[in-house]
Amino acid sequence: MSMEDPFFVVKGEVQKAVNTAQGLFQRWTELLQDPSTATREEVDWTTNELRNNLRSIEWDLEDLDETISIVEANPRKFNLDATELGVRKAFITSTRQVVRDMKDQMSNTSVQALTERKNRQVLLGESGTHSWSSGADKYGRLDREMQSVNSHFIEEQQAQQQLIIEQQDEQLELVSGSIGVLKNMSQRIGGELDEQAVMLDDFTHELDSTQSRLDNVMKKLAKVSHMTSGQSSDTSPSPLLGEISDTVSTHQRGFLSQRKKLLWGL
Repeated sequence: MSMEDPFFVVKGEVQKAVNTAQGLFQRWTELLQDPSTATREEVDWTTNELRNNLRSIEWDLEDLDETISIVEANPRKFNLDATELGVRKAFITSTRQVVRDMKDQMSNTSVQALTERKNRQVLLGESGTHSWSSGADKYGRLDREMQSVNSHFIEEQQAQQQLIIEQQDEQLELVSGSIGVLKNMSQRIGGELDEQAVMLDDFTHELDSTQSRLDNVMKKLAKVSHMTSGQSSDTSPSPLLGEISDTVSTHQRGFLSQRKKLLWGL
């Protein structure tokens, strides 16, 4: 059997790791059954070390599987027969089962429940004077921490409430200012509408007066036309026609001026 065979190097490391893990597992079991024999720090350290060792063993077993694959790929180089390969595979299988048993025990539901219950007892100081640490001191510290957290929470809530109130006050001021602006605008619009109503009344009266005057002018125009119908075509226009034309033009200009004022006012 060649000394270059890597299986034995890894196998030795695995055996040492298994022995260490079994010692840690035994101590972990003792601490779980009687927590008064150690501190909380030792329990946490033992648990973490045991888990790390088991994980490391699993990785080493994977390396051993690879060494077997290497040997099987080139059996002449390592001078191994089927019996030796079977022994190596059996070692890997049995070691993997030992690791699995310890992991199953650590992940057992009842064991986890017992661990959590012991942790609560230590945290609340219910495990007596010989527990993982002083129960009274831990309970007092827990009470102070809870009071500090509650006080901090109340202060944050009060500050948040004050900020909300200030923001609401600012919004109310903005709304109040907007209402004042709208009120002034409505008053101005109302005044302008009143002025336009007066202008509309004046325009209506002026329109009625203009219509009456136009009717009179048309009557005079018809009368003059009838009177001059017998005269010759070269007869000069009557001064009355000029007066009528001026009157019509004046009233037309007044009518247009009033209409422009009303339109610009609207």
